[in-house]
Amino acid sequence: MSNKNPATPVKVQPRPVLDLLPKYAAGKPPTAVAGLTSYKMSSNENPLPPVPAVMDAIREGVDYNRYPDPLATKLRESLAGYLDVPAEDIVTGAGSLGALTQILQTFAGQNDDDVADEVIYAWRSFEAYPIVVQTTGADAVEIPNLPDGRHDLDAMAAAVNAQTSVVLLCTPNNPTGPALTTVEVEKFINSVPANVLIVIDEAYNEFVRLEDAVDGIKMFRKYPNVVVLRTFSKAHSLANLRVGYSISHPSITQYLRVIATPFAVSSLAEKAAVASIENIDQVVERVQHLVDERTRVVEGLRAIGWEVPDAQGNFIWLNFGADTPDFARIADEQALSVRAFGNEGLRVSIGEEEANTRFLEVCSNYPKRPAVS
Repeated sequence: MSNKNPATPVKVQPRPVLDLLPKYAAGKPPTAVAGLTSYKMSSNENPLPPVPAVMDAIREGVDYNRYPDPLATKLRESLAGYLDVPAEDIVTGAGSLGALTQILQTFAGQNDDDVADEVIYAWRSFEAYPIVVQTTGADAVEIPNLPDGRHDLDAMAAAVNAQTSVVLLCTPNNPTGPALTTVEVEKFINSVPANVLIVIDEAYNEFVRLEDAVDGIKMFRKYPNVVVLRTFSKAHSLANLRVGYSISHPSITQYLRVIATPFAVSSLAEKAAVASIENIDQVVERVQHLVDERTRVVEGLRAIGWEVPDAQGNFIWLNFGADTPDFARIADEQALSVRAFGNEGLRVSIGEEEANTRFLEVCSNYPKRPAVS
């Protein structure tokens, strides 16, 4: 029998950390404007549909009343052949964020001595990082980007200490755009203790055209403390189906499989992802179209005197500072939604050709310029 005073209401309370977490803000849909087709450029989605074979695989359907293969065996085998890595080194998850969450739940948190691990990452970077890091009980260590939007790897290396368990490298960096090079990443890896897990987040890998860009797979083969994150959400146009994966050595995957969410990748999602890999030439062709559009947008902005960071993803960054909300409003009035980050700047995803053209027109008519790096 309860001995609580019924006059004193008692509420169930969440963990205190929830009050400290930033709120994840998904890209908003565009406003409907009479006479204009609306375009969503606020989320880094692929505006092109999946390749035809993927659509066929989806239409064929699956046994919806049955659980999927918890190990996503067919997908891992297909990836193993495509990437030339052992299938046993691949752990699937619900998007690359799901795969990252599994990694952090495994290797970062509060320890038996009540000392929290530390997870280092650049900032600004993927806005889910502080959320997933802190929900594990670990401390987030944010290292400001360089003025050109690149990771400050020297400062990140200097921040590593005895409590550091994981470092996140986002390349290309979302939302600022630059990619990391092989030389600088190898220098970084060799400058930190070998017991620190280094996660190379390559969600936008297929869009990179930087000649000396780091290849996470090569780093994984060379360094046992490297984990690679990749996804089918961007290049493969499967954002809604949530298919991601990590690649790491057995000394790491043996623990990830303990934490991995069972059945995170549905049979439908697995089937679609395998079909996409089997038709990778068509995927590459579509990605190249978006890269060409990215080049057109960047060159168009520079032609009007605007400076933008090196763009290696399917998006660009505009360092508008305090003018960020104003530009977002002007774009919205033209039926274009863009992703504003407070008073820091805007990320604009590469969209349909008409959307990109209208975006360039908005920029040409806007009286202010992004800040110079």
